[in-house]
Amino acid sequence: MHRLLAVLVLVWTVLATGCASLGGGGVTQMSDRPMLEMEPTSEAQRRAKVHTELGMAYFEAGRFDIALDAARTAFGYESGYAPAHHLMALVHMLVGDANAARDNFQRAIAIAPNDPDFNNSYGWFLCTVGEEQEGLRRLALAASNPYYRFATRPYTNSGLCHLRLKNEEAAKAQFKLAATVDPGNGPALYYLAAIAYRQADYVLARDYLVQLHQRREPTAESAWLGVRTERRLGNREAESSYAEQLRGRFEKSPQYQALKQGKYE
Repeated sequence: MHRLLAVLVLVWTVLATGCASLGGGGVTQMSDRPMLEMEPTSEAQRRAKVHTELGMAYFEAGRFDIALDAARTAFGYESGYAPAHHLMALVHMLVGDANAARDNFQRAIAIAPNDPDFNNSYGWFLCTVGEEQEGLRRLALAASNPYYRFATRPYTNSGLCHLRLKNEEAAKAQFKLAATVDPGNGPALYYLAAIAYRQADYVLARDYLVQLHQRREPTAESAWLGVRTERRLGNREAESSYAEQLRGRFEKSPQYQALKQGKYE
């Protein structure tokens, strides 16, 4: 579940002072805005941007091979184009090549150290490889960027990172921020419900699940949490409704198997 939601979070997925190279074409600029939101300053950079955006679309569709090809094509127009390095880092991260992911994240960050997309992705990567404190610092940097339209992403990733550190209170605070910025943030609402359930606040868990399912279709995980929450509350009708969703839509899921075996905890 953590991996799936983290991926979703990644793929939901700058005016300042100073100078930094944007690539081998000699264009220099520093910004706090996400680089892919900035207007290209040359025809070569425009073409690199187009191919990187195309690669991101393939990445989101799970076509990692084509996404990598698009990033390489972008480099052909502008060597060292930072968003293309970011794209390559995301692909390598999800296919399990941590060394290549780290290398490309660091190349992107070296070119645009304040880019919130880069810091969000790199921060979550660091959390997944056991460098949680530096990951949290990167995620906080992304969330605090005033130009970032997607602060819900680093807040959610920070919550997941704190869960890896077994700090539920800190995780809860981050998930609440994520849900405040984006009331439809499914992962944040799910984890708030899961934390409330573990803390035996079953009414609050139900409230978060209701908010979640008003905005998103149930998943096997959220339906199973609904079964257990309503069971704790003694609401047999609601429990049965969630159980029927598991039977009807997620028959092959581990959650449905647990339901059949009566393994509620």
